Amino acid sequence: MSLDGGSHAELHWIPVGAGTRFQRRSLLLYEWVAARLSHRRALTLVHAGVTGALGGQPFTLELMPPPGGPNLRGEVTGPVGAKWAGRLRLFRYQVCLLEKAELPDQRWAVSPPLLLTDDSATVTKIQEFSRRVPAYTWGRRRRGHPEMWTSDSALSWILAMAGVEDQSIAPPPESRAPGWYAGIAEAALSSRR
Repeated sequence: MSLDGGSHAELHWIPVGAGTRFQRRSLLLYEWVAARLSHRRALTLVHAGVTGALGGQPFTLELMPPPGGPNLRGEVTGPVGAKWAGRLRLFRYQVCLLEKAELPDQRWAVSPPLLLTDDSATVTKIQEFSRRVPAYTWGRRRRGHPEMWTSDSALSWILAMAGVEDQSIAPPPESRAPGWYAGIAEAALSSRR
């Protein structure tokens, strides 16, 4: 794989709330409660991010609250918690394709990056599908999905639609990425339509 002048995409698993005290603590509490209700032990919550290059041009694929100002390239937004809440920027998420080489919290990754592809056609598809993510309500389970829809659902949907994701890509041992398998399920449904 050539990182200079080539094309590639890598998956990073990052602890949820890395670098923030309040978010990290609240999510530890969430996972503790979810584990108790599911009769399992608590795991490390992680979220996925993608970095790469297309024809030597670096990019990151990030999912975040929409910033103020003009929309970013590749933006898709959706509500958080309840559909009506999406009227407020505070309760919306955004899928952004940014022209930079790394994720802001990449230094806290829990494992080395996983090379997804070094094929430029597949990287192009990843970028294209990042602009077509279904704007489902985050934190809600859709009919036919095994989990609630989250940022990880959006990312696994993108990868599956681009022909990269399959059941072999999973969060690292002793961790979980809530919503990851909902995106795969939605991609399977989308492919049949």
